[in-house]
Amino acid sequence: MDGLADRVPGRTLLEELRYIELTPRQQQILRLVRTHQPITGDQLAEMLGVSRPTLRSDLSLLVMLGKLDAKPRVGYFLGEESPDAEKPPWDTLRVADVQSLPVIVRETTTVHDAVITMFLEDVGGLIVADDDGGLQGVVSRKDMLKFTLGNANATTLPVGMVMTRYPNIETVTPEDRVVDAARRMIEYKVDSLPVVHKQDREDVRPLVVGRITKTTLARLVAEWGTTWR
Repeated sequence: MDGLADRVPGRTLLEELRYIELTPRQQQILRLVRTHQPITGDQLAEMLGVSRPTLRSDLSLLVMLGKLDAKPRVGYFLGEESPDAEKPPWDTLRVADVQSLPVIVRETTTVHDAVITMFLEDVGGLIVADDDGGLQGVVSRKDMLKFTLGNANATTLPVGMVMTRYPNIETVTPEDRVVDAARRMIEYKVDSLPVVHKQDREDVRPLVVGRITKTTLARLVAEWGTTWR
């Protein structure tokens, strides 16, 4: 909106203001307030590397639009009616909402058959489970490659000789947050995690119910990038 001459007849000034496109600095102010609320104007100015008077007009506009609220001697926080007050999707999304079906092989499956399964299912890793679905281990493309290089008989050997055995693997449950699953993948440098239901007894293997992969996370990031502004 360039000026009052551009106003749409019948709209109040406040309604017209809501159609203003926020500047990059105003959007950054909202992000900082979302993360640090309540936060004072002086703290915002310091974080943005500008003077407090420079922010005065930005803060006034954001308060007028209802995107920010302010309390004396407390600071700024997101307005109750502001869409910016909504929690970002990654804050509440659970593994159960995005997990895919597990690709499972048995411990006795040969390396040759396991490799074929990877190609047919287009996956980077396999979950090894017993006949009851109890988690026994995981095996990745890297595991296969290291095992088969220079080993002429590798393809006829069982996956049990290649896999990383439970409990020396990372898992998640359907109730875990997706963002926490992503952190575990980064920390342990893996491309996927088995999704399991933990059993009441520690001596009973967890039941495999799904998997979550980096590909799934990449799709979510692409979706959030176009819908969460």
